[in-house]
Amino acid sequence: MTDGGVVLGPDGLSRCPWGLEAESRADYRAYHDTEWGRPVHGDDALFERICLEAFQSGLSWLTILRRREGFRAAFAGFSIAKVAAFTDADAERLLADPGIIRNRAKIAATMANAQAASRLGPGELDELVWSYAPDAAGRPVPRTFADVPAVTPESTALAKDLKKRGFRFVGPTTAYALMQACGLVNDHLAGCHARDTA
Repeated sequence: MTDGGVVLGPDGLSRCPWGLEAESRADYRAYHDTEWGRPVHGDDALFERICLEAFQSGLSWLTILRRREGFRAAFAGFSIAKVAAFTDADAERLLADPGIIRNRAKIAATMANAQAASRLGPGELDELVWSYAPDAAGRPVPRTFADVPAVTPESTALAKDLKKRGFRFVGPTTAYALMQACGLVNDHLAGCHARDTA
């Protein structure tokens, strides 16, 4: 792991280093192996990811991952239509919910994002997000984490487009994390077993 490349796990599979941390983070490994970098489609599914990436801002993704079911319960399964109808009373309920990150600004952003998403037609959020996927052929395969950008021209443009439509907490870095998580880009390192299945 000295070069920052893939690491061989006890199961004989090579992974990105973050996917093979302490055994106490087995849920992180499962996320790396089965979700991260795989294509996500559907308006509600992408809305969920936009919201979770916003909640993650300034925190560890593992913190969000371990509370994901709590977030799903609190935010009506991330149904755009249902969250768009949330009221001030819902915001207060969410601020008292120990199953989520109780951050007033991020809760307000999630409700505003649902309203922004609800103004789009069916399939439009999916189409909008995926329209910023870069051409995979033009991207070199990252060999180490140093090869993985935090921001790209595409993530900057996606963030700008989402903000123009009323979305909040979607800066270029958050937009790029969304692109990585939802498979718009494949940033599994060269030699990682999950790269070919993403």
